[in-house]
Amino acid sequence: MTEPEPPAAVESARTNPSADAPPGSGGLERRITAFQATALNMAGMVGIGPFITIPLMVSTFGGPQAIVGFAAGALLALCDGLGWAELSAAMPGAGGAYIYHREAFQYRTGKLMPFMIIWTTVLGLPLVVSTGVIGIVQYLGFLWPSMTTTEGTLVGLAVIAFTMLLLWRRVGSVARLTVVMWAVMVVAVAAVLVAAFVRFDPSRAFTYPPGAFDVGSGHFWSGVAGGLGIAVYDYMGYNNAAVMGAEVARPGRSLPKATVASIIGVMGIYLLLQIGALGALDWHRMLDPDSTASKSVASAVVANAWGPATANAVTVLILVTAFASVFVGTLTASRTPYQAALDGLFLRSFARLHPRHRFPLVGQLAMGLIMAAGFLVGRYADLNVLIQLLVTAGLLVGSSGSVSQTLALFVLRRRQPALERPYRMWLYPLPALVALVTWLFMFAAADHDAPGAHPVEWSVAWLLAGCAAFLAWSRRERVWPFGTKSIEERYLVRQERARSS
Repeated sequence: MTEPEPPAAVESARTNPSADAPPGSGGLERRITAFQATALNMAGMVGIGPFITIPLMVSTFGGPQAIVGFAAGALLALCDGLGWAELSAAMPGAGGAYIYHREAFQYRTGKLMPFMIIWTTVLGLPLVVSTGVIGIVQYLGFLWPSMTTTEGTLVGLAVIAFTMLLLWRRVGSVARLTVVMWAVMVVAVAAVLVAAFVRFDPSRAFTYPPGAFDVGSGHFWSGVAGGLGIAVYDYMGYNNAAVMGAEVARPGRSLPKATVASIIGVMGIYLLLQIGALGALDWHRMLDPDSTASKSVASAVVANAWGPATANAVTVLILVTAFASVFVGTLTASRTPYQAALDGLFLRSFARLHPRHRFPLVGQLAMGLIMAAGFLVGRYADLNVLIQLLVTAGLLVGSSGSVSQTLALFVLRRRQPALERPYRMWLYPLPALVALVTWLFMFAAADHDAPGAHPVEWSVAWLLAGCAAFLAWSRRERVWPFGTKSIEERYLVRQERARSS
């Protein structure tokens, strides 16, 4: 499905990491290999997600049929991920979705859609990452049961500060650190899976309450909708390498491989973890918010199999795995505002690179501060409701999977058919249609899944505020709809220049 790059291009990338830079990349270096890109995705996807959301999924479905939620999420991630693979290979640059929205929607709405990606990303992405810090503190309670609220808050802030310190280096060094964390993640997941299947009881995992699969009931479909929200949160991260596309070597080959391989790998991990936990523990224990099975389900599984000492050791590995997700999320969060600043759509200071290490200096610092603020607020919120709010906020227009991201694939296929696509979506347009319908279904059901939180209303209000901000900005800059609409097919122009030279 991919085409090899010409030998001259390969040699150029080898001798000059900034060679073959995407249009307007501003000097970022291509140092991330295909394997490192896969590790970047997987480390961001796993993190603390499954270790805190397995009980949430069981609670949402009301029993071990919760496996339906992870399976549906896996299908959605794969369908959406195939679109990311195509777009990232064709347009590898900093910001991922920002670039695809900029290129796809410029014909009718000017700069509105890339502006909206910035609007939803600058706050939304670091807030999502902050939930990983909340999960770290929650799991730390297994090792430190006497930890007070104040102590937990200080630990969380220290984790964020340590993350920022580790990210203060060149992207090649960051990629190597990510591989180390990915290896720890593999060990942690393997340990939990072995512990789960040592004490596995099929009657616990596969005995369902009456009416569990009654597809004619509203309860089943509300569970699917709520479970999809949790699963999207868990699978989030398969686009990490795409967001850093300006720093990935041989992106036409590396990005599709990293995207598809990470989704398939994490799909297997999640399904096995869910089944294993349900077979090792009585799922009713996961419904008690004060139980270890609810707060630290993986640690409870290991303690059940091998005792508390081994559980403590594995919990340390889980904490490292969770930290890896925070690390990767903070890393990628700065790339979208950086690219927008280069394009003049965001504060110019965000286009500044560190003079020595060549990372977005202001953006990285800003993302850390927003993440810290989100952590402080999230400490006193219901984690399930917080996840639903954050996921819903990005369903229509977002930098991860969203309606607008899927539509961008269709628009670019029609508007730029001559664009070189080293990878094309399998079975197009079927996977994209499945993703589009699922995003719309999740958005329509969001209020029902989080009663009293009004995620749909908050999401719409946030998007309307973004549109108002865009109108104010475009009026000041005298661009569409208050001025000219410029069409810049940057990747097509670059492609034509390469052919003519």
